[in-house]
Amino acid sequence: AVVSTQSTGIPLTKALINERNHGVLLTSVILIREMCDINPDCIIHFKKCIFNLLRVLKNLIMAGYSPEHDVAGCSDPFLQVQLLRLLAVLGKSDADASEQMNDILAQVATNTETSKNVGNAILYQTVLTIMDIDAESGLRVLAINILGRFLLNSDKNIRYVALNTLLRTVHIDKAAVQRHRNTIIECLSDVDISIKKRAMELLFALVNETNVRSVIGELVNFLSSSAPPELKAQLTSTIILLSDKYAPTKRWYMDTVLKVLIHGGHYVRDDVVNSVTQSISESPEMYAFIVQKLFLALRDDIAQQPLVQVATWAIGEYGELLVAGPCDIGEPVEVSEKEVVDTLEHIVTGSVCSKVSKYYTLNALMKLSTRFKTDADRIQKIIGYFTISTNVELQQRSVEYRTIFKQYDGMRPALLERMPVTAAPEKQQPEKTETLLDSAPAAQPIVQEKEETQQDSLLNLIGGLVGDAPAPQPPAPSSTAANNDLLMDLLGLDSGSEPTPAIPPVTAVNKQGLLVTFNLSRDNDKLKIVAESRNNTTTPITNYVFQAAVPRSIQIALSAASSSTIAPNGTVHQEMMINNPSKATLKMRVKISYSSGGVPAPEIQETVGSFPVSY
Repeated sequence: AVVSTQSTGIPLTKALINERNHGVLLTSVILIREMCDINPDCIIHFKKCIFNLLRVLKNLIMAGYSPEHDVAGCSDPFLQVQLLRLLAVLGKSDADASEQMNDILAQVATNTETSKNVGNAILYQTVLTIMDIDAESGLRVLAINILGRFLLNSDKNIRYVALNTLLRTVHIDKAAVQRHRNTIIECLSDVDISIKKRAMELLFALVNETNVRSVIGELVNFLSSSAPPELKAQLTSTIILLSDKYAPTKRWYMDTVLKVLIHGGHYVRDDVVNSVTQSISESPEMYAFIVQKLFLALRDDIAQQPLVQVATWAIGEYGELLVAGPCDIGEPVEVSEKEVVDTLEHIVTGSVCSKVSKYYTLNALMKLSTRFKTDADRIQKIIGYFTISTNVELQQRSVEYRTIFKQYDGMRPALLERMPVTAAPEKQQPEKTETLLDSAPAAQPIVQEKEETQQDSLLNLIGGLVGDAPAPQPPAPSSTAANNDLLMDLLGLDSGSEPTPAIPPVTAVNKQGLLVTFNLSRDNDKLKIVAESRNNTTTPITNYVFQAAVPRSIQIALSAASSSTIAPNGTVHQEMMINNPSKATLKMRVKISYSSGGVPAPEIQETVGSFPVSY
């Protein structure tokens, strides 16, 4: 009925575009856009009106002062914005229609007054229209330059809008955005955390082989100076990932890693510690340099637990190189075996370091018992302290290591030799996914984890960071043909077809006391996912926001959550509909933010790849 009514009303609506009354024009333009949104088949009919729409827009920007329609020096900005929004709909994915619009859009971009917010609103919508249609490259550069001017505006809201829009459109013309890199870097020093966050994420997207030194250097300076605690976890993870991906030299990469470990403190995630140790093990020519630099940093500061963990791991693996004298790279360093053991003893017996750091340190001491020549007895004594520890893990390791000393001492060198180098999986070209920051169709580049294969990388973003999980095989069909046939008869289906197997639930997130489970079911040709979020802590969760993105070849519709508050041991549910017409491999990027006990919790980002292979 709606489609029939629209078909009847299309000729009448077209006639309204020729009206001179601005009120009639405004409502008719809004009506046309709503009709196109409801029924996309209407777009082809209204494309014939593009010339008339452009004529109205040109008259508005070229008209002289009209007190009836003037707002802060702009002629009817409300109508101009609505015309631009409609042109974006009509010109999308249509080169011919877009070509008609190029000249008028350029006139709007160059003739609109920018001293007032009214003009800025028109320019902002002009930029969005240019980016939505198939505009020529020069016009896109002009649009990005407008956003660059917005970044220099004293109004924080305008700067935020500019950063957010650049983040959505950076994939269209990255070279044009690069010209404004210095202005974006200046936004990192803004007092507003939302501007800092958007500027940081935009810089992630701009990093490449040619600017990695300068941009990563600025991000490290940001980490060490003005980065808010809420951003440090994402910032440290993404710096490490981008440095690994674009590192010009191994030396530069290791220097950058060390700075991140020192300045990132306890905000460095566990997966970053694992990634760094993997990278170190893959660089045999750098072992001596790395272990010496890490030891010097460890000797100066044992309060940064990720640094302690990486340093003690490296000392345990390559301790003999630490005391062997100067290495070929870097400044000469003289370290004695006694100095190394003293430092590790201070860590493992003190109260500053975490339990995990002490586990690393006890392992390092045990390995050094075969690498150092003079301190094996002292190391054995230090390890023996923990046979009566109240920490079960430390006690167990201590007892096991003492057993090796007493009963299997001849096997100790073979048991404690260096861990073999495990080659990292080969990197593959990632797919582009929709940004989690916007519901707009523009895709935002996301930083690729070293061990990812075919998925996006926040964040640059982002930071969060797991590899693909193997997809479980679907359940095998029943072996009893008679039961199969009976079931088919009961369902009214052909006995030659197989029953649809039940879809097993998928665990998407299990972190920080939050468990998110995906319950899957079929809805015609779409996949229905009900995300169940359970609070396994004793503290209420508030301001709960769950977001999800999938590759561009797949469509996702995300409904609102049943609640933004989760009581202890309570749950909330959120429904998603997945349309996968190309039958591409389904991967999903999820992003969760919330507050626990009134305090913002670290943001959770995970990649879910363990969907059944047929979905």
